[in-house]
Amino acid sequence: MPLDTPLSVTDRLFFAELDRAAAERRVQAALAGAEDGELFLEYRESEMISLDDGRIRSASFDATRGFGLRAVAGEAAGYAHSGELSEAALERAAATVQAVRQGHSGTLDIAPRSTNARLYEDANPLALLDFAAKTKLLGEIDAFARGRDPRVKQVMASLAGEWQAVQILRPDGTRVADIRPLVRLNVAVVVEQDGRRETGSHGMGGRFDYGRILGEQSWQAAVDEALRQALVNLDSVPAPAGEMEVVLGPGWPGILLHEAIGHGLEGDFNRKKTSAFAGLLGQRIAAPGVTVVDDGTMPDRRGSLTVDDEGTPTNRTVLIEDGVLVGFLQDRQNARLMGVAPTGNGRRQSHAHIPMPRMTNTVMLGGAHAPEEILRSVKRGLYAVNFGGGQVDITSGKFVFSASEAYLIEDGRIGAPVKGATLIGNGPDSLTKVTMVGNDMALDPGIGTCGKQGQGVPVGVGQPTLKMAGLTVGGTAV
Repeated sequence: MPLDTPLSVTDRLFFAELDRAAAERRVQAALAGAEDGELFLEYRESEMISLDDGRIRSASFDATRGFGLRAVAGEAAGYAHSGELSEAALERAAATVQAVRQGHSGTLDIAPRSTNARLYEDANPLALLDFAAKTKLLGEIDAFARGRDPRVKQVMASLAGEWQAVQILRPDGTRVADIRPLVRLNVAVVVEQDGRRETGSHGMGGRFDYGRILGEQSWQAAVDEALRQALVNLDSVPAPAGEMEVVLGPGWPGILLHEAIGHGLEGDFNRKKTSAFAGLLGQRIAAPGVTVVDDGTMPDRRGSLTVDDEGTPTNRTVLIEDGVLVGFLQDRQNARLMGVAPTGNGRRQSHAHIPMPRMTNTVMLGGAHAPEEILRSVKRGLYAVNFGGGQVDITSGKFVFSASEAYLIEDGRIGAPVKGATLIGNGPDSLTKVTMVGNDMALDPGIGTCGKQGQGVPVGVGQPTLKMAGLTVGGTAV
Protein backbone atom coordinates (compact mmCIF):
# COMPACT_ATOMS: atom_id res chain seq x y z
CA MET A 1 0.00 0.00 0.00
CA PRO A 2 1.59 3.36 -1.01
CA LEU A 3 2.64 5.73 1.74
CA ASP A 4 0.84 9.04 2.15
CA THR A 5 2.67 12.02 0.70
CA PRO A 6 1.89 15.70 1.25
CA LEU A 7 0.30 15.75 -2.22
CA SER A 8 -1.94 12.77 -1.55
CA VAL A 9 -2.97 14.07 1.90
CA THR A 10 -3.81 17.51 0.54
CA ASP A 11 -5.62 16.05 -2.48
CA ARG A 12 -8.05 14.41 -0.05
CA LEU A 13 -8.49 17.67 1.85
CA PHE A 14 -9.05 19.96 -1.13
CA PHE A 15 -10.43 17.94 -4.03
CA ALA A 16 -13.26 16.03 -2.41
CA GLU A 17 -15.65 18.87 -3.32
CA LEU A 18 -13.54 20.83 -5.83
CA ASP A 19 -12.72 19.12 -9.13
CA ARG A 20 -8.96 19.27 -9.54
CA ALA A 21 -8.91 19.29 -13.34
CA ALA A 22 -11.47 22.09 -13.41
CA ALA A 23 -9.45 24.08 -10.85
CA GLU A 24 -6.29 23.70 -12.90
CA ARG A 25 -8.09 24.93 -16.05
CA ARG A 26 -9.49 27.90 -14.14
CA VAL A 27 -6.04 28.85 -12.80
CA GLN A 28 -4.47 28.53 -16.25
CA ALA A 29 -7.11 30.77 -17.83
CA ALA A 30 -7.02 33.35 -15.03
CA LEU A 31 -3.24 33.72 -15.18
CA ALA A 32 -2.82 33.72 -18.96
CA GLY A 33 -0.60 36.69 -19.85
CA ALA A 34 0.61 37.15 -16.27
CA GLU A 35 4.26 36.69 -15.33
CA ASP A 36 3.52 34.69 -12.23
CA GLY A 37 0.85 33.58 -9.82
CA GLU A 38 -0.64 30.57 -8.12
CA LEU A 39 -3.61 29.04 -6.41
CA PHE A 40 -2.77 28.60 -2.73
CA LEU A 41 -4.98 26.05 -0.96
CA GLU A 42 -4.87 25.82 2.83
CA TYR A 43 -6.38 23.74 5.61
CA ARG A 44 -5.45 24.61 9.19
CA GLU A 45 -6.37 23.29 12.62
CA SER A 46 -5.23 25.36 15.59
CA GLU A 47 -5.73 25.38 19.33
CA MET A 48 -4.77 27.46 22.35
CA ILE A 49 -5.25 26.58 26.03
CA SER A 50 -4.15 28.98 28.76
CA LEU A 51 -4.03 28.67 32.54
CA ASP A 52 -3.76 31.58 34.95
CA ASP A 53 -3.55 31.29 38.72
CA GLY A 54 -4.65 27.67 38.82
CA ARG A 55 -7.63 28.01 36.48
CA ILE A 56 -8.14 27.47 32.78
CA ARG A 57 -8.80 31.01 31.56
CA SER A 58 -9.34 30.29 27.88
CA ALA A 59 -9.47 27.40 25.45
CA SER A 60 -10.06 27.56 21.73
CA PHE A 61 -10.03 25.30 18.71
CA ASP A 62 -10.38 26.44 15.13
CA ALA A 63 -10.42 24.71 11.75
CA THR A 64 -10.28 26.77 8.56
CA ARG A 65 -10.08 25.94 4.89
CA GLY A 66 -9.84 28.21 1.89
CA PHE A 67 -7.82 29.45 -1.05
CA GLY A 68 -6.00 32.50 -2.33
CA LEU A 69 -5.58 33.17 -6.06
CA ARG A 70 -2.86 35.57 -7.23
CA ALA A 71 -1.92 37.00 -10.63
CA VAL A 72 1.32 38.98 -10.96
CA ALA A 73 1.92 41.44 -13.79
CA GLY A 74 5.08 43.52 -13.48
CA GLU A 75 5.02 45.34 -10.14
CA ALA A 76 1.26 44.81 -9.73
CA ALA A 77 -0.48 41.84 -8.16
CA GLY A 78 -4.14 40.92 -8.11
CA TYR A 79 -5.31 38.80 -5.20
CA ALA A 80 -8.62 37.23 -4.24
CA HIS A 81 -9.34 34.76 -1.45
CA SER A 82 -12.26 32.79 -0.11
CA GLY A 83 -13.13 30.49 2.75
CA GLU A 84 -15.44 28.62 0.39
CA LEU A 85 -13.74 25.86 -1.57
CA SER A 86 -15.92 25.60 -4.67
CA GLU A 87 -15.75 26.13 -8.41
CA ALA A 88 -18.13 29.09 -8.12
CA ALA A 89 -15.87 30.82 -5.59
CA LEU A 90 -12.82 30.09 -7.72
CA GLU A 91 -14.59 31.52 -10.78
CA ARG A 92 -15.35 34.75 -8.90
CA ALA A 93 -11.73 34.99 -7.73
CA ALA A 94 -10.45 34.43 -11.28
CA ALA A 95 -12.60 37.28 -12.61
CA THR A 96 -11.17 39.55 -9.90
CA VAL A 97 -7.46 38.86 -10.41
CA GLN A 98 -7.69 39.03 -14.21
CA ALA A 99 -8.08 42.80 -13.94
CA VAL A 100 -4.43 43.18 -12.97
CA ARG A 101 -3.21 41.92 -16.35
CA GLN A 102 -5.51 43.96 -18.58
CA GLY A 103 -3.37 45.43 -21.35
CA HIS A 104 -0.41 43.43 -20.08
CA SER A 105 1.18 40.52 -21.88
CA GLY A 106 3.93 38.70 -20.07
CA THR A 107 5.72 35.37 -20.14
CA LEU A 108 5.03 32.99 -17.29
CA ASP A 109 8.02 32.66 -14.99
CA ILE A 110 9.53 29.19 -14.63
CA ALA A 111 8.21 26.98 -11.85
CA PRO A 112 10.24 26.54 -8.65
CA ARG A 113 12.64 23.63 -8.68
CA SER A 114 11.43 20.61 -6.76
CA THR A 115 13.21 18.57 -4.09
CA ASN A 116 12.35 15.55 -1.99
CA ALA A 117 13.40 17.27 1.24
CA ARG A 118 11.03 17.11 4.20
CA LEU A 119 12.14 19.08 7.24
CA TYR A 120 9.53 17.91 9.74
CA GLU A 121 7.06 15.12 10.41
CA ASP A 122 3.54 15.22 8.95
CA ALA A 123 1.74 14.03 12.09
CA ASN A 124 -0.96 16.29 13.52
CA PRO A 125 0.28 17.36 17.00
CA LEU A 126 -3.24 18.31 18.09
CA ALA A 127 -4.23 14.64 18.03
CA LEU A 128 -1.48 13.48 20.39
CA LEU A 129 -3.30 14.39 23.64
CA ASP A 130 -6.95 15.00 24.37
CA PHE A 131 -8.21 18.20 25.97
CA ALA A 132 -8.37 16.69 29.47
CA ALA A 133 -4.73 15.58 29.32
CA LYS A 134 -3.60 19.03 28.20
CA THR A 135 -5.48 20.85 30.94
CA LYS A 136 -4.18 18.36 33.51
CA LEU A 137 -0.64 19.05 32.36
CA LEU A 138 -1.10 22.81 32.73
CA GLY A 139 -2.35 22.19 36.26
CA GLU A 140 0.77 20.15 37.00
CA ILE A 141 2.93 23.01 35.74
CA ASP A 142 1.14 25.39 38.11
CA ALA A 143 1.59 23.07 41.10
CA PHE A 144 5.24 22.36 40.30
CA ALA A 145 6.09 26.06 40.02
CA ARG A 146 4.43 26.89 43.33
CA GLY A 147 6.25 24.03 45.01
CA ARG A 148 9.66 25.23 43.83
CA ASP A 149 9.70 28.42 45.89
CA PRO A 150 7.32 29.92 48.48
CA ARG A 151 7.75 33.35 46.85
CA VAL A 152 5.79 32.21 43.77
CA LYS A 153 2.47 34.07 43.81
CA GLN A 154 1.10 33.54 40.31
CA VAL A 155 1.70 31.08 37.48
CA MET A 156 0.61 31.47 33.87
CA ALA A 157 1.04 28.71 31.31
CA SER A 158 -0.23 28.14 27.80
CA LEU A 159 -0.14 25.51 25.08
CA ALA A 160 -0.55 26.38 21.42
CA GLY A 161 -0.52 24.04 18.45
CA GLU A 162 -1.46 23.94 14.82
CA TRP A 163 -1.44 21.63 11.83
CA GLN A 164 -1.38 23.33 8.43
CA ALA A 165 -1.71 21.58 5.08
CA VAL A 166 -1.11 23.54 1.88
CA GLN A 167 -1.09 22.82 -1.82
CA ILE A 168 0.09 25.27 -4.46
CA LEU A 169 -1.09 25.01 -8.07
CA ARG A 170 0.65 26.94 -10.83
CA PRO A 171 -0.78 27.64 -14.30
CA ASP A 172 1.84 25.38 -15.91
CA GLY A 173 0.40 22.40 -14.02
CA THR A 174 3.08 22.26 -11.32
CA ARG A 175 1.73 21.19 -7.91
CA VAL A 176 3.61 21.48 -4.62
CA ALA A 177 2.32 20.47 -1.19
CA ASP A 178 3.51 20.75 2.39
CA ILE A 179 2.20 19.63 5.80
CA ARG A 180 3.39 21.77 8.70
CA PRO A 181 3.10 21.02 12.43
CA LEU A 182 3.83 23.74 14.98
CA VAL A 183 3.68 23.70 18.80
CA ARG A 184 4.65 26.03 21.62
CA LEU A 185 4.65 26.00 25.44
CA ASN A 186 4.93 29.21 27.46
CA VAL A 187 5.37 29.58 31.23
CA ALA A 188 5.43 32.82 33.24
CA VAL A 189 5.97 33.09 37.00
CA VAL A 190 5.30 36.03 39.32
CA VAL A 191 7.26 36.13 42.57
CA GLU A 192 6.94 38.45 45.56
CA GLN A 193 9.37 39.39 48.30
CA ASP A 194 9.06 42.25 50.80
CA GLY A 195 6.21 43.76 48.81
CA ARG A 196 8.08 43.71 45.51
CA ARG A 197 6.76 41.67 42.60
CA GLU A 198 8.71 40.56 39.55
CA THR A 199 8.03 38.28 36.58
CA GLY A 200 10.05 35.76 34.61
CA SER A 201 9.02 33.79 31.54
CA HIS A 202 10.24 31.07 29.25
CA GLY A 203 8.86 29.36 26.17
CA MET A 204 9.84 26.65 23.72
CA GLY A 205 8.51 25.03 20.59
CA GLY A 206 9.06 24.06 16.99
CA ARG A 207 7.75 22.03 14.08
CA PHE A 208 7.14 18.74 15.84
CA ASP A 209 4.47 17.19 18.05
CA TYR A 210 3.75 18.02 21.67
CA GLY A 211 5.76 15.07 22.92
CA ARG A 212 9.03 16.92 22.54
CA ILE A 213 8.06 19.78 24.87
CA LEU A 214 5.59 18.10 27.21
CA GLY A 215 7.88 15.48 28.66
CA GLU A 216 8.31 16.05 32.39
CA GLN A 217 11.97 16.99 32.08
CA SER A 218 11.22 19.59 29.38
CA TRP A 219 8.35 21.43 31.02
CA GLN A 220 10.00 21.38 34.42
CA ALA A 221 13.09 22.97 32.87
CA ALA A 222 10.84 25.67 31.40
CA VAL A 223 9.35 26.37 34.83
CA ASP A 224 12.78 26.53 36.44
CA GLU A 225 14.02 28.98 33.84
CA ALA A 226 11.01 31.25 34.25
CA LEU A 227 11.45 31.12 38.04
CA ARG A 228 15.18 31.84 37.76
CA GLN A 229 14.49 34.99 35.72
CA ALA A 230 11.84 36.17 38.17
CA LEU A 231 14.15 35.70 41.17
CA VAL A 232 16.98 37.50 39.38
CA ASN A 233 14.68 40.45 38.77
CA LEU A 234 13.81 40.59 42.49
CA ASP A 235 17.41 41.62 43.12
CA SER A 236 17.66 44.05 40.22
CA VAL A 237 18.69 47.68 40.60
CA PRO A 238 17.82 50.60 38.32
CA ALA A 239 19.73 50.46 35.04
CA PRO A 240 22.30 53.17 34.33
CA ALA A 241 21.95 55.32 31.23
CA GLY A 242 24.47 56.52 28.71
CA GLU A 243 26.79 55.30 26.01
CA MET A 244 28.66 52.14 26.99
CA GLU A 245 29.94 48.80 25.81
CA VAL A 246 27.19 46.20 25.57
CA VAL A 247 27.55 42.41 25.53
CA LEU A 248 24.61 40.51 24.06
CA GLY A 249 24.08 36.94 25.20
CA PRO A 250 23.66 34.02 22.77
CA GLY A 251 20.37 32.75 21.35
CA TRP A 252 17.21 34.82 21.84
CA PRO A 253 19.03 38.22 21.83
CA GLY A 254 19.27 37.53 18.09
CA ILE A 255 15.79 39.11 18.02
CA LEU A 256 17.62 42.44 17.91
CA LEU A 257 19.44 41.25 14.77
CA HIS A 258 16.13 40.11 13.27
CA GLU A 259 14.31 43.38 13.88
CA ALA A 260 17.04 45.99 13.50
CA ILE A 261 18.81 44.43 10.51
CA GLY A 262 16.88 41.47 9.08
CA HIS A 263 13.81 43.39 7.90
CA GLY A 264 16.06 45.85 6.12
CA LEU A 265 17.50 42.98 4.07
CA GLU A 266 14.14 41.87 2.66
CA GLY A 267 13.91 42.26 -1.10
CA ASP A 268 10.80 44.44 -1.34
CA PHE A 269 12.21 47.18 0.88
CA ASN A 270 15.44 47.21 -1.15
CA ARG A 271 13.76 47.14 -4.56
CA LYS A 272 11.64 50.11 -3.51
CA LYS A 273 14.72 51.76 -1.94
CA THR A 274 12.97 52.26 1.39
CA SER A 275 15.54 50.21 3.34
CA ALA A 276 18.56 51.73 5.04
CA PHE A 277 20.58 49.06 3.17
CA ALA A 278 19.29 49.93 -0.34
CA GLY A 279 22.08 50.36 -2.87
CA LEU A 280 24.76 48.92 -0.58
CA LEU A 281 25.10 45.44 -2.12
CA GLY A 282 28.78 44.47 -2.26
CA GLN A 283 29.78 47.12 0.27
CA ARG A 284 31.02 46.71 3.81
CA ILE A 285 28.13 47.34 6.20
CA ALA A 286 29.39 45.49 9.28
CA ALA A 287 32.57 44.82 11.19
CA PRO A 288 34.89 42.07 9.94
CA GLY A 289 33.87 38.71 11.36
CA VAL A 290 30.14 39.42 11.15
CA THR A 291 28.38 36.83 8.97
CA VAL A 292 24.57 36.66 8.90
CA VAL A 293 22.49 33.96 7.20
CA ASP A 294 18.80 33.25 6.85
CA ASP A 295 18.33 29.49 6.93
CA GLY A 296 14.91 27.96 6.36
CA THR A 297 16.31 24.46 5.98
CA MET A 298 17.00 23.62 9.65
CA PRO A 299 14.98 20.50 10.56
CA ASP A 300 12.13 21.00 13.05
CA ARG A 301 12.87 24.69 13.70
CA ARG A 302 9.99 27.11 14.22
CA GLY A 303 10.98 29.30 11.28
CA SER A 304 11.78 26.47 8.87
CA LEU A 305 9.72 25.46 5.85
CA THR A 306 10.17 22.60 3.40
CA VAL A 307 8.81 24.96 0.74
CA ASP A 308 7.75 28.57 1.11
CA ASP A 309 4.22 29.77 0.42
CA GLU A 310 4.92 30.14 -3.30
CA GLY A 311 6.22 26.57 -3.60
CA THR A 312 9.93 27.45 -3.68
CA PRO A 313 12.18 25.25 -1.51
CA THR A 314 13.69 27.26 1.32
CA ASN A 315 17.38 27.98 1.31
CA ARG A 316 20.40 28.92 3.38
CA THR A 317 20.88 32.46 2.15
CA VAL A 318 24.02 34.38 3.12
CA LEU A 319 23.10 38.02 3.69
CA ILE A 320 26.28 39.46 5.21
CA GLU A 321 29.62 37.70 4.75
CA ASP A 322 32.55 38.83 6.88
CA GLY A 323 30.95 42.27 7.13
CA VAL A 324 30.07 42.67 3.43
CA LEU A 325 26.45 42.80 2.20
CA VAL A 326 26.11 39.96 -0.31
CA GLY A 327 22.39 39.20 -0.63
CA PHE A 328 18.76 39.94 0.12
CA LEU A 329 15.75 37.79 0.99
CA GLN A 330 13.54 37.29 -2.06
CA ASP A 331 10.11 36.07 -2.99
CA ARG A 332 9.37 35.35 -6.65
CA GLN A 333 7.98 38.74 -7.67
CA ASN A 334 10.74 40.87 -6.16
CA ALA A 335 13.44 38.47 -7.35
CA ARG A 336 12.20 38.73 -10.93
CA LEU A 337 12.00 42.52 -10.80
CA MET A 338 15.52 42.72 -9.33
CA GLY A 339 16.94 40.19 -11.80
CA VAL A 340 18.00 37.62 -9.21
CA ALA A 341 16.89 34.16 -8.13
CA PRO A 342 14.18 33.69 -5.48
CA THR A 343 15.57 32.50 -2.16
CA GLY A 344 12.52 30.65 -0.83
CA ASN A 345 11.39 33.51 1.43
CA GLY A 346 7.91 34.13 -0.01
CA ARG A 347 5.66 33.79 3.04
CA ARG A 348 2.07 34.57 3.98
CA GLN A 349 0.07 34.29 7.19
CA SER A 350 -2.76 32.34 5.58
CA HIS A 351 -4.73 31.88 2.37
CA ALA A 352 -6.30 35.29 3.05
CA HIS A 353 -2.92 37.05 2.71
CA ILE A 354 -0.65 37.79 -0.23
CA PRO A 355 2.95 36.49 -0.03
CA MET A 356 5.90 38.81 0.52
CA PRO A 357 9.61 38.45 1.38
CA ARG A 358 9.94 37.34 5.01
CA MET A 359 12.66 35.88 7.21
CA THR A 360 12.76 32.23 8.33
CA ASN A 361 15.58 31.53 10.85
CA THR A 362 17.95 34.52 10.87
CA VAL A 363 21.29 33.80 12.51
CA MET A 364 24.66 35.44 13.06
CA LEU A 365 27.37 32.79 12.86
CA GLY A 366 29.91 32.21 15.60
CA GLY A 367 33.38 33.69 15.83
CA ALA A 368 36.65 32.98 17.62
CA HIS A 369 36.21 34.38 21.14
CA ALA A 370 35.11 32.53 24.26
CA PRO A 371 32.22 34.23 26.11
CA GLU A 372 34.36 34.58 29.24
CA GLU A 373 37.04 36.38 27.23
CA ILE A 374 34.47 38.82 25.89
CA LEU A 375 33.14 39.64 29.36
CA ARG A 376 36.64 40.07 30.79
CA SER A 377 37.42 42.65 28.13
CA VAL A 378 34.70 45.05 29.34
CA LYS A 379 35.67 47.63 31.96
CA ARG A 380 32.14 48.99 32.43
CA GLY A 381 29.12 47.99 30.46
CA LEU A 382 25.88 46.07 30.20
CA TYR A 383 25.34 42.34 29.68
CA ALA A 384 21.92 41.82 28.04
CA VAL A 385 20.78 38.20 28.21
CA ASN A 386 17.08 38.35 27.31
CA PHE A 387 14.87 40.83 25.50
CA GLY A 388 11.21 41.72 25.65
CA GLY A 389 9.56 44.10 23.22
CA GLY A 390 11.12 46.47 20.73
CA GLN A 391 10.48 48.51 17.63
CA VAL A 392 12.42 49.52 14.53
CA ASP A 393 12.02 51.95 11.67
CA ILE A 394 12.90 50.11 8.44
CA THR A 395 13.73 53.27 6.50
CA SER A 396 16.16 54.77 9.00
CA GLY A 397 17.16 51.58 10.80
CA LYS A 398 16.63 53.18 14.22
CA PHE A 399 15.62 50.75 16.97
CA VAL A 400 14.65 50.64 20.64
CA PHE A 401 14.68 47.32 22.54
CA SER A 402 13.85 46.53 26.17
CA ALA A 403 16.07 44.07 28.04
CA SER A 404 14.05 41.72 30.26
CA GLU A 405 17.23 40.32 31.86
CA ALA A 406 20.44 42.31 32.03
CA TYR A 407 23.44 42.80 34.32
CA LEU A 408 26.10 45.39 34.97
CA ILE A 409 29.62 44.49 33.91
CA GLU A 410 32.30 45.95 36.14
CA ASP A 411 36.02 45.29 35.66
CA GLY A 412 35.30 42.27 33.48
CA ARG A 413 32.90 40.61 35.90
CA ILE A 414 29.13 40.22 35.86
CA GLY A 415 27.65 42.41 38.56
CA ALA A 416 24.18 43.25 39.80
CA PRO A 417 21.10 42.57 37.68
CA VAL A 418 19.44 45.74 36.38
CA LYS A 419 15.88 46.65 35.53
CA GLY A 420 14.58 49.08 32.94
CA ALA A 421 17.48 48.88 30.47
CA THR A 422 16.75 49.72 26.85
CA LEU A 423 19.11 49.58 23.89
CA ILE A 424 18.84 52.49 21.49
CA GLY A 425 20.62 52.60 18.17
CA ASN A 426 20.66 52.33 14.43
CA GLY A 427 20.74 48.94 12.73
CA PRO A 428 23.32 49.63 10.02
CA ASP A 429 25.48 51.62 12.43
CA SER A 430 25.30 48.99 15.19
CA LEU A 431 26.72 46.31 12.89
CA THR A 432 29.91 48.34 12.55
CA LYS A 433 30.27 48.47 16.33
CA VAL A 434 30.66 44.72 16.81
CA THR A 435 34.15 44.27 18.21
CA MET A 436 34.13 40.64 19.38
CA VAL A 437 32.10 37.63 18.18
CA GLY A 438 31.75 34.63 20.47
CA ASN A 439 32.21 30.96 19.64
CA ASP A 440 28.95 29.95 21.34
CA MET A 441 26.32 30.51 18.66
CA ALA A 442 22.92 29.33 19.90
CA LEU A 443 19.39 29.32 18.53
CA ASP A 444 16.35 30.62 20.35
CA PRO A 445 14.10 28.04 22.06
CA GLY A 446 11.39 28.28 19.38
CA ILE A 447 9.16 31.18 20.36
CA GLY A 448 9.46 33.88 17.67
CA THR A 449 6.62 35.43 15.67
CA CYS A 450 7.37 38.17 13.16
CA GLY A 451 4.96 40.89 12.10
CA LYS A 452 5.05 42.72 8.79
CA GLN A 453 2.27 44.69 7.10
CA GLY A 454 -0.32 43.13 9.36
CA GLN A 455 0.82 39.53 8.80
CA GLY A 456 2.36 37.31 11.48
CA VAL A 457 4.50 34.26 10.70
CA PRO A 458 6.63 31.98 12.92
CA VAL A 459 10.37 32.68 12.80
CA GLY A 460 13.61 31.73 14.50
CA VAL A 461 16.67 33.74 15.54
CA GLY A 462 20.13 32.99 16.83
CA GLN A 463 23.54 34.45 17.52
CA PRO A 464 26.66 33.98 19.64
CA THR A 465 27.76 36.24 22.47
CA LEU A 466 28.59 39.65 20.97
CA LYS A 467 30.48 42.67 22.21
CA MET A 468 29.36 46.01 20.80
CA ALA A 469 31.10 49.30 21.45
CA GLY A 470 29.38 52.57 22.11
CA LEU A 471 25.68 51.64 22.16
CA THR A 472 23.27 53.99 23.86
CA VAL A 473 21.60 52.47 26.93
CA GLY A 474 18.44 54.03 28.26
CA GLY A 475 18.10 53.44 31.99
CA THR A 476 16.06 54.28 35.05
CA ALA A 477 18.80 55.13 37.53
CA VAL A 478 18.52 58.67 38.91
